[in-house]
Amino acid sequence: MEYEIPQSLNKVKHIILILSGKGGVGKSSVTTQTALTLVSKGYNVGVLDIDLTGPSLPRMFGVENKQIHQSTQGWVPVQVYPNLKLMSLGFLLKNRGDSVVWRGPKKTAMIKQFLKDIVWGNEPLDYLLIDTPPGTSDEHIAIAEELRFAQPIDGAIIVTTPQLVAINDVKKEINFCKKVNFNILGIIENMSGFICPSCKECTNIFSSGGGELLSKDLELTYLGNVPIDPKFVEMIESQNEDNILIEMYKNSELEVIMSGIIDKILKQDLPSRV
Repeated sequence: MEYEIPQSLNKVKHIILILSGKGGVGKSSVTTQTALTLVSKGYNVGVLDIDLTGPSLPRMFGVENKQIHQSTQGWVPVQVYPNLKLMSLGFLLKNRGDSVVWRGPKKTAMIKQFLKDIVWGNEPLDYLLIDTPPGTSDEHIAIAEELRFAQPIDGAIIVTTPQLVAINDVKKEINFCKKVNFNILGIIENMSGFICPSCKECTNIFSSGGGELLSKDLELTYLGNVPIDPKFVEMIESQNEDNILIEMYKNSELEVIMSGIIDKILKQDLPSRV
C-alpha cells in the first residue's frame, strides 16, 4: 500500500532540519535565530520542537505559559507572532523542570504524531523548521522515515562549535544525513567567539575556524560563524508584552550575522514542495 504524505505537511513549501551531533552546541538558539530572521524577511514560519530531551523553544520564544489545543484535525500550535507558529513537547509538560522518561518506541511514536497531526493553518507555511535532539538516535530514524514520504525537503543545517570534540561528533551527523539522503544545506559554527557587551570586541574563547575547515574537507557549504552574544540572552529573559523578542532582535548585531547566513540558504533556490 502506498504511504500517504502527512496531511500536516501538504501546505508547507520548505522543510529545514536543524541537526547537531552533540548536545550543548546551541542548536535551539540557532533554530530560534533562524526563525526570527526568516520572519524578519517576511516569511510565514512554523517551528516544530521535537528535541524530546530538552524542549526549550517555548522558553526561547517567551510562550511557556501558552497552551496548544486539540481540534478535529489535530493539534493547533501556539501563535507566537502573526507569521510565526510553534509546536513543542514543552507545551505538554506541567513544569519546566519535568523530564521525559520514555523508552524509544514511545519517543518515535510521539515524533510521528508531531509530524502528522499538527494543524499549521489554512495559509501555506513558507518554512517549517524542525529542531531535533542531538546525536543519531531512534528519534532521528523516525524523522527520516516520516520525511522520506514528504520529499522534496530542503535539507539540514548542521550546527557545531569550534572545539575538536564537537567537530568529530558532527562528522557522524553528516554521515547519518548521507545514509538517509538528507541534503546538507551547510554548516554553522556556533559559539564562535564572545562579543563583549561593553566594547563589542569579539574574543575567540573556544578557538575558531573548526567548522569552516570541516566544510572544506567535506566539500560542504560553510554558512558562517555565530558568536556568543550576552545581549541575546537578555532579550530572551526580558521579553514581555512591552519588550517583544522579534522587535529587539531586529536591532541586534546577531540579526545582521544571521541574515547573511540565511541569505546563503535562500540563494540555493531550492524547489517549493507546494
